[in-house]
Formats: sequence, structure tokens, C-alpha cells
Amino acid sequence: MRFTFVCVGRLSRDYQPVFAHYRDLMRPYGTLDVEEVPETPISHGTVRVLESEGDALLKRLKPHTYTVVLDRSGRQVSSEVLSSLLAEQKLYGRSDFQFILGGTLGLDQRVREAADFVWSLSELTFPHQLARCIVLEQIYRATRIERGEPYHH
Repeated sequence: MRFTFVCVGRLSRDYQPVFAHYRDLMRPYGTLDVEEVPETPISHGTVRVLESEGDALLKRLKPHTYTVVLDRSGRQVSSEVLSSLLAEQKLYGRSDFQFILGGTLGLDQRVREAADFVWSLSELTFPHQLARCIVLEQIYRATRIERGEPYHH
């Protein structure tokens, strides 16, 4: 399986060790690529930020790849349901997944519309860099669940 994260902004040093930990744990289960697009300064205004970041994200989307967009308007699912969702896609011949994570102001509507699945991590609000780590941990957990390997309690 191939997982691609397409994210707004660079991951700060504070979050890099956590992300690296789960990236290393994922190695036996598939490949992980991270593509980062630049953040647009908030001083440019909400509409311009969302449009600019949205344009950059949309240019990075790969065709024929199952696209999961992280957004607070999305569907909340359990780890087991996420595991089933990814496993089901593999039954349809899809083994490439891309996860789209926006910046501080969220995502342009066009990016949400390009998704196969819009996923909300929680009703809580997380920093977008922490969300990147949570998503990777959940993909790792989902993979372990699908294989029946011990990790999920």
C-alpha cells in the first residue's frame, strides 16, 4: 500500500519525532510520502488563504488514488471503521491512498469536493500539525487491525 500525505505547511520540530516514530512503524506495511505546500500568510485574508492553499493542494492530487480529506465537517469514524474503509478500497483494487490536511484556516470547498471521503478526527479542534501525527497513528492502527495484529485495545 502507498500512503501520501498532502499537507499545508511544514511540520515543526516539535512534532517531527512523533511523526517519524509512526512513519518508522508503518514501513513494513507500505510506503509513505509527504508532500508539503506552502502556507499563505493569514494577513492575506481568509478567502485568499483558502483559495491559494486550495489551488496548491488540488495541483498535488493524484488521479486514481483514494482521496481522504481531513475536515471538521467530515464523518467521524472509529479506528475499526477506518480499518474497514481502507480494506474495502483494496477489494476494489485501490492500494494508493492520499490524505489531504489543510492549514490553520482549514480547506477550500473545492478540496473537500475532490474527496472520496471527508474525515473528521473529532469535534475537538486540533492544531493542523498535531492532526498530521494523529492521522498517521490511526492509519498505522487501522493497518494492524486489518491484519489482526495486536495493537488495538
